Amino acid sequence: MILLDISKLYDFSFFFNQQVILDLISGLFCTLSIAFFGIIIGIIIGIILAIGKLVGNKFVRGVVTVYINFVRGTPLLLQLYMLYYVPAFIWHEMSGASLNWSNYIVGMLAVGLNSAAYVGEIFRAGINSVDKGQFEAASSLGFDYKTSLKLIIMPQAIKNILPALGNEFIALTKETAIISVIGARDLMFYSKQATAITYNPFTPLFMAGILYFIVVYSLTKGVSIIERKFAND
Repeated sequence: MILLDISKLYDFSFFFNQQVILDLISGLFCTLSIAFFGIIIGIIIGIILAIGKLVGNKFVRGVVTVYINFVRGTPLLLQLYMLYYVPAFIWHEMSGASLNWSNYIVGMLAVGLNSAAYVGEIFRAGINSVDKGQFEAASSLGFDYKTSLKLIIMPQAIKNILPALGNEFIALTKETAIISVIGARDLMFYSKQATAITYNPFTPLFMAGILYFIVVYSLTKGVSIIERKFAND
């Protein structure tokens, strides 16, 4: 049976612990930076996946399809552990030494590679949403397929999918909370550390939830503004 001290629910004395507050702020910036660079990685790889699935040969399309289905069909936690442990195991077997690389980098790559599968499908849908006549018009001007895609189709597709990309960034910001399991010093890591420092299992996590909500709500409002702007164009 777990006994809970209800008085801790409204104990905000940890606000007077300067180190705890600084750690939470540092964790918030870590969370945001991982989400930002994760979506950048996702966009770069996602564009490659989308193009590979649309114009690649049968083998390329097969590889892309397997990757997308695997990523979308398995938990991010599993992918995080695989990226964290598998390279370390291979490196140890090959060199006999430990692979010491940043938990921050591992977390960023994990969320980026995960996001790429979703962003790839977003880009593919965006490209398919552009009228087929655009390709025909570009061809009549002497553009080959790649040039048409780069100069004519992709700019229109990006305009169509900006809201979806914004929503993906919002989802990614929340999903970064999982990287604390490998010791990456994000917001969740420091909020759990604060519970140990202050012996308060409630309010540091509650505070982390408030910070996540503020960030996600702000991003959601920003995406809504973008949607309205492009809806009026």
